[in-house]
Amino acid sequence: MDLSDSVTAAVSVLRRRPADLLPFYLLGAAIPAIVRVIPFLALLVGYVHLGSTGRLATIQDELVALDLEPPDPNADPEAFDAWAADLEPIGEQLFTPTIGALVAVTILVSVLVLVLLYAIVGAAQLSACYGRLRDQRGLIAGLGGGRRYWLRFLGLYLLELVLWIVVVGATVLLGGVAGTAIGPAAVLAVLPALLIGFLAIAAIRAVFAFAPVAVVVDDVGVFGSVVRTLGFIRHHPIAAGFYYAVSVGSLIAFSTVTGVLAFVDVVSLGALVTALLVVPFLDLLKTGLYTDGRGRLEPPTAPERSFRSQVADGVRTGWAEMGSFVRSTPLTHAFVIVLAVASFWIGWEATAPFADAFETSINARLEGHIPPAAALEFFANNWLVAITTAYAGFALAIPALASLVFNGVVMGVYARTEVEPTELAAFVAPHGVFEIPALLIATALGLSLGAIAARAPLGQTSRQEFADALERAFWVLVGVGLLLAIAGIVEGFVSPYYYQFFL
Repeated sequence: MDLSDSVTAAVSVLRRRPADLLPFYLLGAAIPAIVRVIPFLALLVGYVHLGSTGRLATIQDELVALDLEPPDPNADPEAFDAWAADLEPIGEQLFTPTIGALVAVTILVSVLVLVLLYAIVGAAQLSACYGRLRDQRGLIAGLGGGRRYWLRFLGLYLLELVLWIVVVGATVLLGGVAGTAIGPAAVLAVLPALLIGFLAIAAIRAVFAFAPVAVVVDDVGVFGSVVRTLGFIRHHPIAAGFYYAVSVGSLIAFSTVTGVLAFVDVVSLGALVTALLVVPFLDLLKTGLYTDGRGRLEPPTAPERSFRSQVADGVRTGWAEMGSFVRSTPLTHAFVIVLAVASFWIGWEATAPFADAFETSINARLEGHIPPAAALEFFANNWLVAITTAYAGFALAIPALASLVFNGVVMGVYARTEVEPTELAAFVAPHGVFEIPALLIATALGLSLGAIAARAPLGQTSRQEFADALERAFWVLVGVGLLLAIAGIVEGFVSPYYYQFFL
């Protein structure tokens, strides 16, 4: 086995046709956006419950009468305690047995749906990797693999969780028994138990890193994949060790870079790069290593064009596909615009009773503004929102609608509580002409994908059409990303400053 073959294969797959693989990883990034629909619905149910029982009106009255700016607990502890005591009536109205049960059910359902979706999408991702490494169409392979292997992936997740619980429990038990020793010897006795526990967890993670690949490549069950993985590690220890070294090294390097960026408030870029580059490359690498060990590695040849020309072609394709999508779906976009305006109005009206109790300030939010870092963060965050909104729409369009309504309501709340509305409008205007249309296009794309997904159970959407929709969505989002890159530059370098000369 030549390790360079697997590395070259991973790079070739990413460069040759990224739109035939990356949509599944963007869909994976959208899973939290799908799951958050559950707490959104729970909030709506809770709101209706509080309103129907009269508790909401009581909470509104208490908030209006309460000074929401707390006293400094260090300067005047008694005043702070009195202020905290004034919050108790609000808590009594808010925390009811019904609300408590609603919270518990919401957490349970959210966790179950989250794990289920990660199993389905994870199976699709590795199936797509295996397909591309054999020069097949990745999206077709991924759709088939997600349907075929998701239950086995779920079984692997549960098995690994059980093993982790057993190891942690055993470590705690051994540490507790050893810790019964008296004096400094207790610490020395506990350390071996902790070391053994750490090594056991590392060994479990090492095996289960390759076990999902074995499911896809060898078409085996949960326990069969573990057996095949152990055999792969035993017969190809250098290949397995190479993957572990690359994955751990990538984690350390990536964590270091994102940690440095976090100091200047650039936090969304890490999630974006993870979905588009880090996770796909590592999945391709381990799938390539395992596939090469089985003698089935037949990756596509590396593109002859330079990376620069590929990027330029991708930009042109994305812009063209975005324009084509907008022109072909005028009614969908009209509906999205109407819903966005209605959501903004709901946020505006719903905040009216609290307008005197809450205040927001665009100037306060811009304190410590560093233009280059802010532009990068605005772009990365908004593009990530657009990606997750669009691909989350596969869940019958509901998450895309929920995201649009939520953001519209939040904008209405901010507008209603802004202390300087003119400054807020002046700040939003320059970059808003790019950012708002881009996010509306992403929402319309989510609705379009949801319509395609809704027809699939009825047999009205073929696997080929599904794959084409995924690929087209990828290129439309590239075009959306171009709009958001312009918006990010304007918002970082222009929006916070220009209006100060006129207002």
